[in-house]
Amino acid sequence: MKRFDRTKKKTVMLASTTAVILALAACSGESDSGGDNNSDNGGTSDAGDTEESEDALFSIDDFETVKGENGEEMIDGGTLNVALVTDTPFEGTLHPNFYQGTYDAQILDWFEESLVSVDENYMYTQDGAATFEVNDEGDVFTFTIGDNVNWSDGEPVTAEDWAFSFEVLGDEGYEGVRFTEASNVQGFNEYREGEAEDISGLNIIDDKTLEITFTEANPSLLASGIWTYAMPKHIFEDIPVADMDSSPEVRQNPIGFGPFVIDSITPGEAVVFKKNPDYWRGEPNLDEVVLSVVNPQVITQSLENGDVDIAIYPGDQYADNYEKLTNVEMLGIIEPAYTYIGFQMGTMEDNKNVTDPDKAVSDINLRKAMAYAVDNSTVANQFYDGLRWAGTTLIPPSHPAYHDETIEGYTYDPEKAEQILDDAGYEDVDGDGLREDPNGEKLTLNFASMSGGDTAEPLANYYVQAWKAVGINVELLDGRLQEFNTFYDRLKASDQAIDVYQGAWGVGSDVDPTGLWGEEAAYNYTRWTDEKNNELLAQGTSKEALDTEKRQEIYSEWQEYMVEQVPAFPTLYRSQLTAVNNRVVNFAPADASGTGVYLNELGLTADTAEKAN
Repeated sequence: MKRFDRTKKKTVMLASTTAVILALAACSGESDSGGDNNSDNGGTSDAGDTEESEDALFSIDDFETVKGENGEEMIDGGTLNVALVTDTPFEGTLHPNFYQGTYDAQILDWFEESLVSVDENYMYTQDGAATFEVNDEGDVFTFTIGDNVNWSDGEPVTAEDWAFSFEVLGDEGYEGVRFTEASNVQGFNEYREGEAEDISGLNIIDDKTLEITFTEANPSLLASGIWTYAMPKHIFEDIPVADMDSSPEVRQNPIGFGPFVIDSITPGEAVVFKKNPDYWRGEPNLDEVVLSVVNPQVITQSLENGDVDIAIYPGDQYADNYEKLTNVEMLGIIEPAYTYIGFQMGTMEDNKNVTDPDKAVSDINLRKAMAYAVDNSTVANQFYDGLRWAGTTLIPPSHPAYHDETIEGYTYDPEKAEQILDDAGYEDVDGDGLREDPNGEKLTLNFASMSGGDTAEPLANYYVQAWKAVGINVELLDGRLQEFNTFYDRLKASDQAIDVYQGAWGVGSDVDPTGLWGEEAAYNYTRWTDEKNNELLAQGTSKEALDTEKRQEIYSEWQEYMVEQVPAFPTLYRSQLTAVNNRVVNFAPADASGTGVYLNELGLTADTAEKAN
């Protein structure tokens, strides 16, 4: 699961060019201004001016991370109502080995968990379901699962279950994306390629003890760099791996060893949990949790009415609604995540990303121009009121030891964008205001962006307009926004109709970016890779990187190189707000690592949720 670091981030208000502000305002209106960027701006401000806003921006510093006691006595039991804030059904792939979407991850948080806990610095602790010892060389870990750690069907969680999870990831029938999480285990790659009958680095010592030998000691191992999710072998051993992710054991009646147990699932719409009385940390206070999909358009009303107790709240709605929500407390964290623009440049073949040099966006000059053409600072302030801010590198500030603040990234500079295009031979040959490619051929790029939330359409339209303003003809893929699951299905399949896309990544607790940008990373939807990228990523998890300063140097170089090559560029870093009804006590968001507050302690001080005044 994703983790976070409570790094402080100060926000400032920047006034950009009037043209961009008007473009954003136009996108926010009722009419769709998507294709026409020829209106008279009529502005008087000079480009690049900065001024202090009359309306203060919000800051992540304004929010607490944990909701503790409220001064009232906790009731016995009760039902908690939780919202999945989305306009699409959740996929319902409910096991860590197989899920991909953030909404499935939110469901998993209630009934499944990692065997090893982490602290606020993403480092493994001895406070989880399993403890561990490490040899002097740092490449052999011996894990011991607690005797009281059991699956919700009463069977013990065993070392064999954990080893079985690795075997599933390495099976030839496994079509998921998490095999890279286990590739550092000795013998895993040989097993996956069919060259070995077992994974040599896994040694089951007894029912509760698993020894794992890694290919080499590296700094990621203690920083959440080990696959720590088991699979109940007694449930899955007779199911072909290729059928597991669609099986009833994953989709309809999955089990875990977390604080709650799934009682029922309404596919794509709702999950009802009952408490797990035998949870290893202690019996939960709540009797029941009802998790339901709630459209972003009505989440504020649902919170006001007390229909929802907990919801990850859309940051783009906060400024307009926070004064109404008198019955909730907003918790805030810096999310270990970023929104980004990616360029789709190839395919995945034999489990490796392969770049196609003939794709239009494989031209680095075009990519750089498109990065300079967008004003992320104004986007952040216009839509998110300081709760998101312009991104610079592909390691976000949630990892302060490794995020290089000295790297400027791509700041808004349309004149530079136009100069790059001019120099690279992109000219408007026919005088229609849009550039042809260097061969004089029509250039049209398809832009894939997801539906959902108030800002999805205006933001996508803004990017289209910003690129057209420098002469690049970009159109929405299929003329519309893509539904969440469809969007990621098409990226996963390397759909060649996509040239540019707007995505978002939770970066996980380990700073190592290989799982997102490596040559074998299924999540590297750009399908871009090159030798230097591979070398730098390998150096970041090498023995020399056990020296923290050396690892910082390596990742600084990698961040700079990714800015230089721009297979993708970050647009926004993110805050995450969680609305919590006043009757709820002892709650911390799932991403808030190291708080020491766990879901079995969560409770209520009233039978019904408080309503807004």
